[in-house]
Amino acid sequence: MQQNSTLKKLSEILNLSISTVSRALKDHPDISEKTKKKVRELADALDYEPNTYAIQLRTNSSKVIGILLPSITNFFYDSFIAAVEVKAREFGYSVVIMQSGDSVEIESANLKLLKQNRISGLFVSLTIDTKNIEHFFKLNDLDIPVIFLDRVPDYENCNKICFADKEASRLAAEALIQKQKKHVLALFGHPNLTITQKRETSFRETYQKISPQTKLDFAYPESSAPSRIATLAALKKKERPDAIFCMGDLILIGVMEAIHEMNIKVPEEISIISISNGFIPNMYNPKITYVETSGYKLGLVSFDRMLACLLDKDSMKEVWVEPILVLGKSL
Repeated sequence: MQQNSTLKKLSEILNLSISTVSRALKDHPDISEKTKKKVRELADALDYEPNTYAIQLRTNSSKVIGILLPSITNFFYDSFIAAVEVKAREFGYSVVIMQSGDSVEIESANLKLLKQNRISGLFVSLTIDTKNIEHFFKLNDLDIPVIFLDRVPDYENCNKICFADKEASRLAAEALIQKQKKHVLALFGHPNLTITQKRETSFRETYQKISPQTKLDFAYPESSAPSRIATLAALKKKERPDAIFCMGDLILIGVMEAIHEMNIKVPEEISIISISNGFIPNMYNPKITYVETSGYKLGLVSFDRMLACLLDKDSMKEVWVEPILVLGKSL
């Protein structure tokens, strides 16, 4: 039997009204258990599925949660998605994932598509160049909660879930200071991002407070290829750094490519520390010391926040997830 068996077909076969069949499938208390059983058995035999689009039109909503990210090739976002999907399935929700490619135009177009599909809620990590977030607030006006994560706006009255970025940089800086490193190359992401600004400010302030004599060099390679180039340039100087700080996994990958290319030993000749989701640091020998900012943990916390918004129409809130230092042998 074809997949598009309808309520009308079920009602004709069972000699019941369409409304009775519909209520039986919804386990309505007014329908007897005997009738419910007959309806369910026939529905299963005919592979009946409810018309979800019609339900969305009627309720002006769905059991679908949108995720809009710059890229899903990022290990952090990949693990975030995995956590959200697990939690969503547990509570009867589905997930639709879209990428902005760090384009404001694509981000806006994808947001429009998600809205047209009547999503119940949205997780979003902004593009590098997103300045105006009014179109996201319009979803809130429609009772569609929006939760910003990782790359969040510099705006107070919204839902934001992110790691304690200042704490993450402080932990990394203190680990390097404890090892008495004299010359540190600090590699950060795009300077326009709030996450970069917070992590860099904390890194600088920690050194100014505890070890102001340490020489610090800063660069903003953002991804693996420019990170490799920046690292090679620094390592080829007469006074090269004895330690490198990486703000994220992609930067760490570029740094390690450069170090392997120059056959430099870790940690004998140079020390490495990174802020990381946790997967990449364990791929190297020796394992890299890192400050854990787990996308999976963020996903679990984010979904709990989304559920609170969906069920209770909770007020706006900013939630911080605490990072932890994971010791490898790269310092």
